[in-house]
Amino acid sequence: MTDPQPTADVDAAAPGPVEPPPTAAPPVGNPDHPAAHGAGLAGLALGALGIVFGDIGTSPLYAMQTVFSIDGGAVRPNTADIYGVVSLIFWSVTIVVTIKYVSFILRADNDGEGGIMALAALVREVTRTTARRGMVALLLGVLGASLFYGDSLITPAISVLSAVEGLEVAEPQLAELVLPIGIAILALLFLAQRWGTHRVGRLFGPIMVSWFVVLAVLGVPHIVERPGVLVGLSPTWIGAFIVDHPYTAFIAMGAVVLSITGAEALYADMGHFGKRPIRVSWFAVVFPALIVNYLGQAALLLADPKAVDNPFYLLAPSWARWPLVVLATFATVIASQAVISGAFSVSRQAVRLGYLPHLTVRHTSTRESGQIYVPAVNWLLFAGVLVLMVTFRSSDKLAAAYGLAVTGTLLLTTTLFLMYAATKWRWPTWQLVLTGVVFGGLEVLYLAANIPKIPHGGWLPLVIAAIVVTVMTTWQRGRRLITGRRIDLEGPLPDFIDHLHEKRVRRVPGTAVFPHPTNQTAPLALRANVRFNDVLHERVVIVSVLSLNVPHVPVAERLTVDELGHHDDGIVHLTASFGFQDDQDIPEVLRQARNLTPELDIDPDAASYFLSRITIERGAGNGMASWRKRLFIGLSHNAATPASVFRLPVDRTVVMGSRIEL
Repeated sequence: MTDPQPTADVDAAAPGPVEPPPTAAPPVGNPDHPAAHGAGLAGLALGALGIVFGDIGTSPLYAMQTVFSIDGGAVRPNTADIYGVVSLIFWSVTIVVTIKYVSFILRADNDGEGGIMALAALVREVTRTTARRGMVALLLGVLGASLFYGDSLITPAISVLSAVEGLEVAEPQLAELVLPIGIAILALLFLAQRWGTHRVGRLFGPIMVSWFVVLAVLGVPHIVERPGVLVGLSPTWIGAFIVDHPYTAFIAMGAVVLSITGAEALYADMGHFGKRPIRVSWFAVVFPALIVNYLGQAALLLADPKAVDNPFYLLAPSWARWPLVVLATFATVIASQAVISGAFSVSRQAVRLGYLPHLTVRHTSTRESGQIYVPAVNWLLFAGVLVLMVTFRSSDKLAAAYGLAVTGTLLLTTTLFLMYAATKWRWPTWQLVLTGVVFGGLEVLYLAANIPKIPHGGWLPLVIAAIVVTVMTTWQRGRRLITGRRIDLEGPLPDFIDHLHEKRVRRVPGTAVFPHPTNQTAPLALRANVRFNDVLHERVVIVSVLSLNVPHVPVAERLTVDELGHHDDGIVHLTASFGFQDDQDIPEVLRQARNLTPELDIDPDAASYFLSRITIERGAGNGMASWRKRLFIGLSHNAATPASVFRLPVDRTVVMGSRIEL
């Protein structure tokens, strides 16, 4: 019996990323971008507090506790170890977050946007003359995005569990309710994604302001009682800690990294608020509140080593623990929302860069283009978070899985940043080496310290990253193969236009719009319409969507018209350039193009839209392993149609098909 050949339908109209012409400079600056308008520095800084710092702001819930519980309590709550740990936390936050991200990484913006995929695209843009280096940059970006998906799974689980575990401190008999309550909170959070964050976004800033104020208020009394804890800020305690207990210090670094989780969010959310509001929020509120709280926890441990069981909640007097549990739960929900929204944005960037199939993307705000909902990603994340919570059941066990995702992303961002600084800013070698040694050296130590965690849960982000990398590279490779074979099937567009003029095909009233990746080949749907119906619409508009390696393209620079060598024949090609954060709305593009040429003076609501649908069959040809062909075809089955991607009216869209063997 022969093995049945799987097939899948994909749309020839779906463009994927298309390289812009070599002479075309990428557009920079977007006056329509939210950050360009702003609501004033104070308003943007408040918004940044609510979105950007949710993850790192909730780290005090579990970071110190994890350090003293790791490896069966290898780090002891004695004076030397406590000072060594608090010094490690302070200098980790200072070097990695304050100096690296706030002072350096935020400078590498891609048209105002940040995040590892945006940085990878930026590096590829500035290294266009070195194709191999650009490809390496994108692969690093894919790996970083894959680790970010692992972070997006672990952060909601560990954050919400660590907050709800405060119930055990307030009322020990409620310990069995921690997991069910945590699951219920996250279920509501993921269910609420379809309505978007804009309705509750106004609450995020004030809640997080309250949270950071409480962090400082909890820490100050304990510091006042034991002011000697301030000497722990000296880096000499790190040296003494390492000299006295080298292995213990090494193990401790694997947990200290939890104090800088969310550092990548500073960069990823830059496009929403801009550099200055993020920096103001960090230096004025977040940084001092975090350090005061960590110092307060250290002072508490010096006074009462038994508080190591949960130093954060034990900072508060008994009467305040219930309100603190409620506030911490709100804060961790906000932190979870930040990484879920980040996963949506990273997914859309990966689609635009050609590493994921088209996904259904719903905009949940009429004002902010960055507020989107991706159903497939949302429910996959929810399923993964549920599995994690049921499997690990507590925040301290999940902490073992957390470090690798964080340190891997940090190291990849540093690598891409150095590539960008060397190429774009022309940094001298000594500056690159110094930066690489300070940032990269510290992050390599973090990564090495997390390697022993692999058997105890650290394997989780590695497995997630391996799956995501496999999916992304398979889709990118398969898309390239299918595109090459589709081009052969379509044939040159100029020859087809000449054939239409020679044959004098009968014209019928109306406008036909053909979404198509390029002006070099003829859309299959256009060929089929002429071949089978022997007619051509009075006006034919071929629309190509060009995805540039920038987040946004200004409307004024978006459109290019090509009359294809024949004037006034009713056939015109329109190129619409989009950034990977822009909404690809073809009817809206046609409205914007009305004044460019008389041939485009059409009503998009009255036009007919023709899509080329290709059925992919698994063949015996080379180019991809059989299992990867199956994976590509499976992904194709679940890809969103161009009708939804390009916002085409369903009742005026016609689909015409063909077959290609993979």
